[in-house]
Formats: sequence, structure tokens, C-alpha cells
Amino acid sequence: MATVVLAIGLVLCFEGLAFALAPARLEDLLKVLCRIPVDTRRFIGLGALAVGVLFVWIAKGLDGLSG
Repeated sequence: MATVVLAIGLVLCFEGLAFALAPARLEDLLKVLCRIPVDTRRFIGLGALAVGVLFVWIAKGLDGLSG
């Protein structure tokens, strides 16, 4: 459970940082995203999800090695 809370906290930190440091750039990014087809956005999201799960799996494996 601690890992889930840590992961959510890290996501919120990075998201908040983007909004705090570059709000205008986020608007530009949203305009670009609107021009990308829905299926492509879905594929990008699934790819990011897969990479995220892989990173969590690797981190948990490394945690098991250290202790």
C-alpha cells in the first residue's frame, strides 16, 4: 500500500510541477493533442501504461534485492 501512495504522490508532484512552471506550454500541448486521432492517443496511453507497469515491476524487483 505504501508503494501505491508513493506512486500517486510522485505523479501529483510531477503534474503539479508542469502546471506551476509552464501553464502556457500545457495549453499548447492540449491543442496539439486535439489534432492527434483518438486511436493514436489511446495507443500512446497504453504504451505509457505498459512502460509504467514495467518500471514498477523493476523497482519492486530492485527493492527485493536490497533487503
